[in-house]
Amino acid sequence: MTGERTLHDPVVRRLRFGDQNDICEHFLQFDNQTRRARFCGAVSNKGVLSYAQNVLRYDGIACGAFVCGQLRGLAELRGLFHSWPATTEPAFSVEAEWQSIGIGDALFEQMFAMVQNRGVGTIQMMRLKKNGHMRHLAVKHNARLVVDADVVEAILYPNWPTPVSIAVEIFAETSRCSYLAFG
Repeated sequence: MTGERTLHDPVVRRLRFGDQNDICEHFLQFDNQTRRARFCGAVSNKGVLSYAQNVLRYDGIACGAFVCGQLRGLAELRGLFHSWPATTEPAFSVEAEWQSIGIGDALFEQMFAMVQNRGVGTIQMMRLKKNGHMRHLAVKHNARLVVDADVVEAILYPNWPTPVSIAVEIFAETSRCSYLAFG
C-alpha cells in the first residue's frame, strides 16, 4: 500500500474522461475478495479492464475518492437517463486496504447528492449477502432491505434537490479545481 492508511481528507468529485487511467488502475488494485464483492463473482483482468472502459459511458456518471492524489474508491450511477423519474443502481468500490475508514461513506454522500440533484426517484442497490460493508452503508442511510437467498436489495427514495444537496455537488467540483491547482 502506498502511504498511510488514514483518511487525510479525501477529495470526492465527479470523474471525467481524463480520469480513465485512474479508473482502470483502481479496479486492477482489487484483491480477489474485493473483486468478487464488486462484480458479484470472479472476473479476469481483461474483463475488469473492459468494464472500466465503460464506467463513464453516456447513461451514467461516477464520482471518485482520491487520497493523496490516488483514486481509492469509486461510486457509479447507471441508468440515469432512461426514464423519468429515473431509477438508478449505484455501484461502489473501495480498495481493500482503504476500507472501513470512511471512504464508502464519503462516496455515498456524494452519490446521494448527485441523484437527488437529478430528480432520481428510486435508488436500487443489489449486493451479495456476504458484502457486509455495503449492507452496513445501506442500513446507515435508512435503505429498505429485501433479503433473498444470496442477494440483498437495498432501496432508497431520495427527496427533491435541496440547497444542501446542490452545495455538496458544487463543493465537490470546486474541490477538484483546488486539487488540480494545488495538489
